[in-house]
Amino acid sequence: MRVLVADDDRTSAAIVSSSLRQWGFDVLVASNGNAAWDVLSVERPPLAILDWMMPGMSGVELCRRLRNDPALAMSYVILLTARDAGGDRIAGLDAGADDYLTKPFVHDELRARVHVGARVAGMQIQLAEQVAQLQQALATVKQLEGLLPICSYCKRIRTDEHSWQQMESYISAHSNAQFSHGVCPSCFEKVREEFGFEKSVVTHDGGDR
Repeated sequence: MRVLVADDDRTSAAIVSSSLRQWGFDVLVASNGNAAWDVLSVERPPLAILDWMMPGMSGVELCRRLRNDPALAMSYVILLTARDAGGDRIAGLDAGADDYLTKPFVHDELRARVHVGARVAGMQIQLAEQVAQLQQALATVKQLEGLLPICSYCKRIRTDEHSWQQMESYISAHSNAQFSHGVCPSCFEKVREEFGFEKSVVTHDGGDR
């Protein structure tokens, strides 16, 4: 999974990036807020770790822009910052951050929070794929609706080209239905009486008579 690390402190960015690579992530790095937005807009990494104070856009501004962009709104964002006042934490979360971690951070805590974010981002990706598949399936479903002109005698249906088509062919062409044919009991009785067919009687020994 790709992760964006946006931090103007090169040392901090290098430490976080190195740890992420050790944990198996594909890391993208931006050194300021504007560059981070460009990466987010083009690469669309599902997980982003943003510093609060950066040249250009701040991490909080990036959060707000992400949440207002339908294509990026599902990104999982961790604010990683030296600002540790209670009001800062609330402001960061209100801006749209999913998690908040202060510097200097504990290595294992960062690992745990990143893996939580990766799980959430992974589930969101799977959900988006399932929604897309459902929308595609619904788009291919054919439905019959409206008034169908049908012959009272032969039961053929008149098409838009004013030709007459067998009911089975018409329905198959305009829906996902398929047909198999059999004889219902009442029709079987009529055919039997008309042509003189006799019912087959099965004896106890398995033979017919």
